[in-house]
Amino acid sequence: MPTKSRIRELQEEILKLKKNENVFIAAHNYQRPEIQEIADVLGDSLELAMLAQKNIECDIIVFCGVDFMAETMSILNPDAQVYVPEPKAKCPMATMCPKSIVEKAKKEHPDLPVVLYVNTLAEAKAEADVMCTSANAAKVVEALGSDKILFGPDANLAAYVEKRTGVKTIPVPEDGYCIVHVRFTADKILELKNKYPDAIVLVHPECDMEVQEVADVVASTSQMLKYVQDSKEKKFIIGTETGLIDRMRREVSENKIFIPASETAVCRNMKLNTLEKIRDVIISKPHKNLIKVPENIAEKARNALEKMFELTR
Repeated sequence: MPTKSRIRELQEEILKLKKNENVFIAAHNYQRPEIQEIADVLGDSLELAMLAQKNIECDIIVFCGVDFMAETMSILNPDAQVYVPEPKAKCPMATMCPKSIVEKAKKEHPDLPVVLYVNTLAEAKAEADVMCTSANAAKVVEALGSDKILFGPDANLAAYVEKRTGVKTIPVPEDGYCIVHVRFTADKILELKNKYPDAIVLVHPECDMEVQEVADVVASTSQMLKYVQDSKEKKFIIGTETGLIDRMRREVSENKIFIPASETAVCRNMKLNTLEKIRDVIISKPHKNLIKVPENIAEKARNALEKMFELTR
């Protein structure tokens, strides 16, 4: 772990390079705090996807997140050069829903709309009718007007959508999950609620339903952030990756206290990105770090993403 002085030194070096090279840095809420601090934009998958749609005016985009997010940035900005600091930063959930699984489900249920979470790779997105995020999943599904849908890859988000909308969701695959959010347990949440009876519990819809049921609020990371910013309450138990808590502690009132629902809720894949790797990718621009989705796949995936924007405007 670099010292505070080394972190600041690297941040200043990156900020200079960024200006000279006309680089735009986008980072997900789960990134390391030192990366969050130098990003041009920080957000959840919906915020970053919407940003991508605006065709950022820069020579290079450095995307700090995991593979499917960088692909989305590239799909929606086909003329931009999108680089990732660490090509090995991949989302295990996205790999649970390859194109082949979606194709099989479509053959078994040919008349059902296919709604896929943005936490999927481009090849799967190309098979979807519409995409969604944890922030807008219920709204997207309601807007489709169907009483039954195929939904993937997160089974917990599918169950959340079904509960919220009354629309029957068939999960694709049956047991897709986030390796971080399934670490939260209802017993631990109840233990913390007993210890902090005046705290509000917020959890992500990727958590198991038992966890969602004991929470006060089920929300995406952006919705969680807005909730704690607007709330008059002082204590919050946060059930998502710890990177969001770093952001809350930095950006929200110092009078508010944020308690992790699990200290081990860390996405190691997200944390593979470092300041050193951001600096190096700006300087060297290695081809292995360049994210470019083949246009035949990108076009189909782009249509599904645009459909999401259309339904949620």
